[in-house]
Amino acid sequence: ELLPLSTIRLDRENISSIGKLQNLGEIHSLYLQQNKIEKIENLGCFPNLRFLCLAGNRIQRVENLQPLARLCVLDLSHNQIQVLDTEELPRSLQLLDLTGNECTHQQGYRELVLAALPNLLQLDAQPTRGEKEKGGGSSSIEDEDDELLPGPFTVDKDFFADLRRELAGRSQRRQRETLQEHQARLEELRERRELLLDP
Repeated sequence: ELLPLSTIRLDRENISSIGKLQNLGEIHSLYLQQNKIEKIENLGCFPNLRFLCLAGNRIQRVENLQPLARLCVLDLSHNQIQVLDTEELPRSLQLLDLTGNECTHQQGYRELVLAALPNLLQLDAQPTRGEKEKGGGSSSIEDEDDELLPGPFTVDKDFFADLRRELAGRSQRRQRETLQEHQARLEELRERRELLLDP
């Protein structure tokens, strides 16, 4: 499967730490989910990063993200973050996912995040627009229509197309993997039955 040159995929590679890399200014999307990463570090070499997925790792703190001034999508779901420091989140974020972390149970968690991120459109898979209006918070993004991801994403259409293709591809891969597992289990059951019936 060919990926855009602006994308790096290192998911499910048993990576335990993010090493130092040379400057990779052309990279827009970085996939590091389902690894064993414990610390967010050494991401300054991706100054133009827009999409970062670190879901399903062992991260305990949100840190070292400030150099990513263009980051729009951050997935930190299913890690081990107990306390969230909103000062460590880039103000450019439009989508943030922290589901499956202890920090989401902090008192006033949602209000704290919304106050810290003026451009946020979605938090933990829930839209934020109505909440911002009720809370009187200001947003630099115009509420012209109900379409998700307006503003900066429409400027870089290639990036948004890459993102949609990647999400669709990921869904298809999950379906294929599930089907393969199912077929393997059926085959295993057939073999066991034949062994039991064999005189």
